[in-house]
Amino acid sequence: MSSTSNYQQQISVRDQEIARLQAQVQSLANQLESAKQQAAQKGSTTKRRPQMSPHAVHIQQVDADARGKRSVIRAGRERMGRKASISTQQVMASLPSTDNDYVQHPVAIRVLDMFQNPGAHLKYLNSQDFAKDVFKLCQKVRHVLEREPRVVYLQSPCYIFGDIHGNLEDLHFFSDNIWRLGMSLTAGNFLFLGDYVDRGMSCLEVLAYLMAMKLQLPHKVYLLRGNHETRDVNGWEEHYGERSFIWQCRHRFGDDIGYRIWEACNQVFDRLPLAGVVDQDIFCVHGGIPRPVTRDTTRIQDILNVPKVAGINPPYEHEADAYQQVASDCIWSDPASEEQEAYSVDPNTGFGESLRGGGAICFGNKAVTDFLQQQGFSYIMRAHEAHAEGVAVSKQARVFTVFSTSKDHNQGSQALAGCILVDDEKMQVINRSPAYKNQYVHRRDSVSLRSLNQDEIIQRMNLGLITNDFSTNDDDDDDEEWQDMESEEEKEVEVPQEPERYTFAQGRRSSINLQQMNENFHDSQVDWEAGAGTVRTLFSAGNPGMETLSSMQGTMGGSSRDLEGLIRQVVKENEDDEDSTVDGDDIEDKEMEK
Repeated sequence: MSSTSNYQQQISVRDQEIARLQAQVQSLANQLESAKQQAAQKGSTTKRRPQMSPHAVHIQQVDADARGKRSVIRAGRERMGRKASISTQQVMASLPSTDNDYVQHPVAIRVLDMFQNPGAHLKYLNSQDFAKDVFKLCQKVRHVLEREPRVVYLQSPCYIFGDIHGNLEDLHFFSDNIWRLGMSLTAGNFLFLGDYVDRGMSCLEVLAYLMAMKLQLPHKVYLLRGNHETRDVNGWEEHYGERSFIWQCRHRFGDDIGYRIWEACNQVFDRLPLAGVVDQDIFCVHGGIPRPVTRDTTRIQDILNVPKVAGINPPYEHEADAYQQVASDCIWSDPASEEQEAYSVDPNTGFGESLRGGGAICFGNKAVTDFLQQQGFSYIMRAHEAHAEGVAVSKQARVFTVFSTSKDHNQGSQALAGCILVDDEKMQVINRSPAYKNQYVHRRDSVSLRSLNQDEIIQRMNLGLITNDFSTNDDDDDDEEWQDMESEEEKEVEVPQEPERYTFAQGRRSSINLQQMNENFHDSQVDWEAGAGTVRTLFSAGNPGMETLSSMQGTMGGSSRDLEGLIRQVVKENEDDEDSTVDGDDIEDKEMEK
């Protein structure tokens, strides 16, 4: 009897709980219905908001007659004009930055203003203020890069760019068509594969702009290292002449300050990542895949083991030979041609000697297959080789070569500058048409230059804002006149010396011998026919400030020159703190001039 009563008691308790829950549900249902009725009454007294279609078409319901008994739908496409875009920029700029204090940094703002219209900033570009701004950008960006690994990982959508080589005009094309409202307002990331300097006449402007964007958007803009981001290459003035990065630094700011700016930029280059991975599927690098160090590590691990500060060519004392080779392969190697696949590529490793010579390598189909299988990747995207179409495909459509400059590589007047947009499982090629013209680069015979005096024309020529598509006999005289004007107006720029913490390895030279490079290969070509008059002028005794250069030629011959003495003149040696970390929080902004 007791068990029966307990069972009945449990049933009674359960029934009471069910009844309570049902009453609670009914109460909530009544509250919901009351809220709906109130919302409906409120909506009938307020103005109906216009509907928007997913195709930016403004949909509006209007009355067809005066009585309002019949309504129709009227559609009209609305266009966001300049006012809306400026308003959007102002609103975005007013938002507080949670992860970066440099979005509104005065130096970055000045450089971005210059990039929008270089022709209107000639005075700034030739002033000591620009020299100070470049040096300060180098100091800031160095600390940002030291916090990045040697392999950066990105998510799509991602725009991937190849060599720029001081070509401000092509870089401006991408700005006008890809990030018109600014990189911060453009969806996706931006990955640049290296070779920002040399060959072009606007190396300082291109580099300053990219560093400013990296400073403002450190988690959106990524800069990899190319072979021209090494001292042996961008300091090879004897080969590249006026298109050498070191020559442009010296020519713009004088010997002393020019060398300091050049060294400060190379200290930034020492810290650039060597590779990137997009969506865990696309391996991005300037040159190509490196040879393995050991069987116990993957190639990604080998790249990650490269010191965070690496000179490569020439190396620092703390750089091991094996990882100097890894870094050199990343920035120098090329896909093997069909002939190389047949005759010079090792069938066991898939690697062979590059057409460049000098110790550079090429990688064949086997090397590509082994690398992609080992890492679980599908594609390799790289730069380093000029292509008139801007983008090329090789190795069974697994290797993409992207080239983002259409000039200075003997590809003809119809050459294209390209980039690749990676968006999830899709890849889209974006090319610059040869017919595209911007607002500030002009031909020497352009009618728009008739309003400028000779001094302004010479300044624009030296900044790469005037192109010479034909030879004239007045080029030598123009260069000499500009040299005279520069020497008269040259002012001493006081740039603080940042002590370098690393010393170069004595007795160890570059793993790449530039003097043994094949002169017929595109990366070693110089169009001496087009620039012979200018180059001869640079080394003539009649030009002010050239005596120092002439005396240096005997001791600075290609990659065999001794850079140790030069660096000691530029920076003071300090202790080697290779394992230290810099978070950048102690950087003094009060030193930055507004």
